[in-house]
Amino acid sequence: MKDLESLSASQAIKALSKREIKATDLLLSCLDRIGQRENHVKAWTSLGKENALTRAKELDKGAFKGILHGLPIGVKDLYDTYDLPTSYGSPIYANHYPVTDAVSIALIRQAGGIILGKTVTTELASFKSGPTTNPHNSRHTPGGSSSGSAAAVADFMVPLATGSQTAGSMIRPASYCGVVGFKPSLGKVSIAGVKSLSVSLDTLGCFGRTVEDVGLGVAAMSGDHRLAKIETLHNKPRIAICKTSNWSLAHQETATAMAVARHAAERIAKSTVVDLKLPKSCDDITQVHTRIMLSEMSRSFLFERTHHPKKLSLILSKQINDGAAISYEQYAKDLLFAGNAKSSINALFNDEVDLLIAPSATGEAPDLKDGTGDPVFCREWTLLGLPCININVASGPNGLPVGVQLIAGPGKDHFLLSAARAFVHALPDPTLRDQA
Repeated sequence: MKDLESLSASQAIKALSKREIKATDLLLSCLDRIGQRENHVKAWTSLGKENALTRAKELDKGAFKGILHGLPIGVKDLYDTYDLPTSYGSPIYANHYPVTDAVSIALIRQAGGIILGKTVTTELASFKSGPTTNPHNSRHTPGGSSSGSAAAVADFMVPLATGSQTAGSMIRPASYCGVVGFKPSLGKVSIAGVKSLSVSLDTLGCFGRTVEDVGLGVAAMSGDHRLAKIETLHNKPRIAICKTSNWSLAHQETATAMAVARHAAERIAKSTVVDLKLPKSCDDITQVHTRIMLSEMSRSFLFERTHHPKKLSLILSKQINDGAAISYEQYAKDLLFAGNAKSSINALFNDEVDLLIAPSATGEAPDLKDGTGDPVFCREWTLLGLPCININVASGPNGLPVGVQLIAGPGKDHFLLSAARAFVHALPDPTLRDQA
């Protein structure tokens, strides 16, 4: 079998389970691709080639290990790994070696995954760009903060990679790089052993090239192995389009993507796909999200601010200072607002809708010089803790991918995967259906 690096995670696992390919050969194909492309894409902070090869050889000799048996995995450099440096994207933590794995990484290893290396994150998962470029056009950003993970999967360096989202750090890079990004429900994957930015918002997930891929990834990361088997969508869901109150910020390519998404949704919906506004209790939700994030960030990074202020970027220092200026009384009010908004959303999904479709980003990936892009279309869904998945549906004026996100009710991760696969099958472009 040729071009093993081009196999999706789910394709590779099927071939590995039947012993049609070897884990060693798959790993070497990925390493060869990295050797060819890393100077251009700059997706990695470190590679554990020797340990990965040793692990692959062991898996080739032994019994089938688990749902990720023999699969090379890229790990966002925000997750602790005992055998690779973890710098969190900051010079403060250069040459930092944790003594344990993050919980999700330990679960990935238990499921047979091979940790190939650490992928670039922005500084402490905030907005200071790293060196990674968009694999479709090196003059453009891959997004942030999960920059290296999204780019590595998009460039066929690795079939699966972990990410995290506090504002829009998975859905946005997935859209910019044209891959499937799955942000599960808040708390689905343990954040233990992952450098926290905002404890109320931090959510872990993964990138793959298909819906089935990310189901496998989150199944392993969470221990909920039901997600590894996506059921056929038997009942037609109630679907609505939610452009959000920030729609004025959407570029033409995002409007086009939403039109394509509506057409696909109508093919699988129970009834007419309507436009829906969030309940009044969700007014100002993006501003509330921002305040909660900044307030918690100011405490999460207090050690760094106190002991290593000169090693923080100006943009991160300003965010920390802005967060520290928010009173605890305001923070408490915002948390109460978030709780009320979640109650309203629960009622909305119970009574009116099963699936929402919203923009993933304002448009295609911006130029590198303009930063990692605006997460405005992701903030509310992150605050609400809802499971979201990015699907690539269109392209922008520079030929770069543009996605939409599908959003399900709280805890409905399994349903979301089923709906996403049905949605992908309904897309008009046959090449886009490969995302199933």
